[in-house]
Amino acid sequence: MTLDQEPDQRLAVVVGAGGGLGRAFVEELRGEPGWDKVVGVGRRRPNDWPDDPRLPFLAADLLDEQALANLAIEISRLGAPGLILIATGILHEPGLAPEKSMKAVTAASLSRLFEVNTVLPTLVCKHLAPLLPRYERGVIAALSARVGSIGDNRLGGWHAYRASKAALNMLIRCQAIELSRERPLTICAALHPGTVDTPLSAPFARGARSIATPREAAAKLLKVVHQWEAADSGGFFDYDGAPIPW
Repeated sequence: MTLDQEPDQRLAVVVGAGGGLGRAFVEELRGEPGWDKVVGVGRRRPNDWPDDPRLPFLAADLLDEQALANLAIEISRLGAPGLILIATGILHEPGLAPEKSMKAVTAASLSRLFEVNTVLPTLVCKHLAPLLPRYERGVIAALSARVGSIGDNRLGGWHAYRASKAALNMLIRCQAIELSRERPLTICAALHPGTVDTPLSAPFARGARSIATPREAAAKLLKVVHQWEAADSGGFFDYDGAPIPW
């Protein structure tokens, strides 16, 4: 332990805090008792991030292993995380859209979606999960998507996105198994947020049965997270807490 650590500070950490749902997680956690600080993490600090000592923001390149190692040190100096939420992901961007046919799949689309949806959260887990308590309850959860369920796939399409989320689910499961050996009370799981009114889902939300605001989605997901027990580690759950098939 170094002299500049604050071991008595209990932290909630939101990775991807600059996004719509990530920011909503920060706002919801800000109002919960029990967190001394809610730490936002992202590639860059948003211009409108609150100037509040309880809401520090740490900027890092989340695909750079050295940057992630440094990030872990910075977080540990702020206190002890009890909750880490990974709210990152990509579905579309200029020149990249969900495929309607396998003919539209390209190496570039596969590489890009796997990089952001699979590699990034896996590396975050690798570097930040060791910060969770060894003999107390701790949670690390990543946002996945129901379309990443192989067993629930009856429509096809969105091939690169589906595959990247299915791969994320597998790696979350693997991480949970490893964590259970050293941190038996830690829960590592994947979460499906449903359709949320954010830029990620905006072009495709018209046909959705229901659309939640980011704050509504964050509140529901946190309720699920807070109800988890150690036996739920390695699972894949929706916003109502129901298990989703792999």
